[in-house]
Amino acid sequence: MRPIAWFMLFAIAAIAVDAAVAADKPNCDRPLGLALHDHGLLYSNQTGEGIDKDVADELIRRSGCRLSVTVMPRARIWQLIESGALDFSLSGITNEERDRFAGFAWYFSNKYYLLVRKDAGVTRLADFESQPGLKLGVIRSFRYGPTANRLVDRLDAERRVSYSTGLDPLYQVLLDNRVQAMIIEPFDYPALENAKLRAQTSILEFEDPPVRHGLIMSKKALSEQQQQAWRAVVDGMRADGTMQRIFEKYFAPDLARAMTQF
Repeated sequence: MRPIAWFMLFAIAAIAVDAAVAADKPNCDRPLGLALHDHGLLYSNQTGEGIDKDVADELIRRSGCRLSVTVMPRARIWQLIESGALDFSLSGITNEERDRFAGFAWYFSNKYYLLVRKDAGVTRLADFESQPGLKLGVIRSFRYGPTANRLVDRLDAERRVSYSTGLDPLYQVLLDNRVQAMIIEPFDYPALENAKLRAQTSILEFEDPPVRHGLIMSKKALSEQQQQAWRAVVDGMRADGTMQRIFEKYFAPDLARAMTQF
């Protein structure tokens, strides 16, 4: 084969490799939007810090993309993800409805618990459901594990659910005895250090396996190829230990390891 032919074959192969590599990387041709929500250790409006803020910073660093990071209520985030007006959010869980409009890149898992007032006389989850006078407080648009979701849905049908936009209002209505229980997860643990809250409540565990949480990606805003590229970024953060190190800033090493290695 003539030298020029070898050169042309080499050039074509190089272009193909470059195209494949580019296809595997997130597309940074436009500004992208990512929304956080104010929720315990995931993100605090007061401090501007949290696990999801650290994850967002690392996504920006690794991808080289411009991500405009905002903070908004969780219900609004899901609406914008569905419409395609928002590209990303973090620490999301899926269900059949969300799978229709969102893709996910998993980076941690955790269990859920029922924080219940001691004076409610509840020692089992069934005790709470069987007492019509007891009300449950939840954050609007939040979903949990299967057992917790069934509890929320049944009590909602009985008009025994009080909805809130965030954690702090829920803690207050629990202390005021306007609701008698709320659903919590490990990111809410620091609030339990409050002496008044700790003295008045106990914790019951839902008998569900840990639920996966991940980067939420709008299917209307991002192609399947781009979703795969962002999954690769998140998977890389887990594989090289970065994700676990982020969680170790907020949790004991054994809990951080359990949450990020699943």
